[in-house]
Amino acid sequence: MVDEKKQDEDKKEEASKNEAPKKEETPKKEEASKEEESEVKVPKKFEKLVQEIEKMSVLELSELVKVLEEKFGVSAQAPAVAAPAQSGGGGEEVAEEKSSFNVELQGIGDKKIEVIKVVRDVMEKGLKEAKDLVDSAASSPQMIKEGVDKETAEELKKKFEAAGAKVELK
Repeated sequence: MVDEKKQDEDKKEEASKNEAPKKEETPKKEEASKEEESEVKVPKKFEKLVQEIEKMSVLELSELVKVLEEKFGVSAQAPAVAAPAQSGGGGEEVAEEKSSFNVELQGIGDKKIEVIKVVRDVMEKGLKEAKDLVDSAASSPQMIKEGVDKETAEELKKKFEAAGAKVELK
């Protein structure tokens, strides 16, 4: 009998343990929702207005928004909605502007030796390779650098033009 009483008590304790967490979970949920509501602090001057808005239905709120838009000439659209339309138009402009350029030597001019020096510096080639490239550029355009950014391409163009060469960016 004593064993049966202990078993019954153990069962009751287990049952009460299982029920206790359930009871605790419910108040936590209620506390969380109360905390969410209390997180928004409304200044005293707007308390009545906020209370009136809370009482309104969705249709009434929609109507109120429309009235305010017309009255004050503003829009309730989120700025994020308008931003993609603007960036979409800007994206086309960026697509037209090249991001990588090819530097092509069109002609060598009067200062062949200066051009050879610039080719050696820019392309990191030996004297013979640089001279051969410059000689071939006298008859047909030669590619100096491919796929460089705009700043680098402009710098290279200035260096070659300072040496007397004619350079084209493509």
